[in-house]
Amino acid sequence: QAATRSAAALRAKVGSRRGAYVAAATGATAAALGAVALAEENMHPPHYPWSHNGWFSSFDHASIRRGYQVYKQVCSACHSMERIAYRNLVGVSHTEDEAKAEAAEKTIKDGPNDEGEMFEREGKLFDYFPSPYENEGQARMANNGALPPDLSLITKARHGGPDYIFALLIGFRDAPPGVEVPDGQYWNPYFPGGKIGMAQPLYGEEVEYEDGTPNNLSQLAKDVTTFLAWAAEPEHDDRKLMGFKWVLVMSLTAAIAGYYKRFRWAPIKNRRIDYHV
Repeated sequence: QAATRSAAALRAKVGSRRGAYVAAATGATAAALGAVALAEENMHPPHYPWSHNGWFSSFDHASIRRGYQVYKQVCSACHSMERIAYRNLVGVSHTEDEAKAEAAEKTIKDGPNDEGEMFEREGKLFDYFPSPYENEGQARMANNGALPPDLSLITKARHGGPDYIFALLIGFRDAPPGVEVPDGQYWNPYFPGGKIGMAQPLYGEEVEYEDGTPNNLSQLAKDVTTFLAWAAEPEHDDRKLMGFKWVLVMSLTAAIAGYYKRFRWAPIKNRRIDYHV
């Protein structure tokens, strides 16, 4: 009996330890899943009525010009646009002389020359927007290890497109209670995980518009988002215009073909020919 009681006590002790281990593992798993869920949880941006979303709607070119001004004075300090050249601005937001003047403000490293050395020159229309950093390492060093993305295709590379970019720019908030944000990061509920390495870039009134448009936060964010949407799809207006022309031509062709089939070909096709021998 003593041996039986001892064996029972031993089994109870082992069972209690096993239960403690299972409970600890379950708690750790639940905590890990909760952390993953919190990291993946973010607000979805609302859908905004962009003027260029219609089937036959074009970009607001005045907004593109203002958005370029916001990019130039604010965003270009950290973000590159390596796929856009100054010549792309001609006929869209600037005249040729204005685009040349914008390019001439930049110093471009070129070369090698006849002596095999690199040299600096003023920008030309065929030059692409210069990067604010020499290389990726320098960009990470200046931004606490984070790499600022190139903005040339950013509205195509992010789920939600222009809606996400606009919501992100106006969405910086104080972190909710219970959420710790490390130094060098900021809280934005529209960014996946909520913690973003980019400080709030726009507060309103950073840029004085040439045309006198109010420069509040929403206007600045809307204009630079329109500019970035155009940069990701500079053929947008031409594509829609060509599509409209094709639809018009094909509609006329279908109408002519239907008329010819109904009134010209049908009587010939249905004609009866009798041969009398």
